[in-house]
Amino acid sequence: FSRADVERLAQVLRMQRDHYLPLKVIREHLDAVARGEQPQLPASGPQRDGAGPTGFDGTPGGVDNAAGAVGPQVTEAERPTAARVGRSELLAAAGVTGEELAEWQSYGLVTAAADGSYDAGAVTVARLVAELGRFGLEPRHLRAMRAAADREAGLVEQVVAPLRRHRNPQTRAHAEATAKELAGLSVRLHAALMETSLGVRIQ
Repeated sequence: FSRADVERLAQVLRMQRDHYLPLKVIREHLDAVARGEQPQLPASGPQRDGAGPTGFDGTPGGVDNAAGAVGPQVTEAERPTAARVGRSELLAAAGVTGEELAEWQSYGLVTAAADGSYDAGAVTVARLVAELGRFGLEPRHLRAMRAAADREAGLVEQVVAPLRRHRNPQTRAHAEATAKELAGLSVRLHAALMETSLGVRIQ
């Protein structure tokens, strides 16, 4: 894949994650942007069972083989909520400037909600990006990490998507617990692979 292909795939993943849009709508949106237009992203609710893409295990809402993306079938109200901070609060908490934040957002490292607020995780991301910058790593160098994280998140979503669509609240709660466990294992695997590649102990 070329760099442009990777960037486009990462953008598709973000749009599916943040807006729950089908691939057809995302393609039309990206095509309009390429023509110089400034289309607004349409609101998209959760799809009904059987209406979404099919995963590797044959269940609806899994990874779409054509784009490697996940279409989570869940409304915002069903997702766990996290504390949100404003732009000034994020800048103060991370100790960065507005120019730095704007650059990070342009590379997709930090994303804001429609109302301009940020989730609590954005503060951690901003701090880490700033720390890596001390070693000469620029935002353009970190796009690969963003793309890798999106791919890993897609694998987790593939596993828990059928549980999240379930009508039973306990099953949906189990989906969130499973997602957290899978994410933790993924982080541990990533650290172990880094240790193997570098021949050093991280912790």
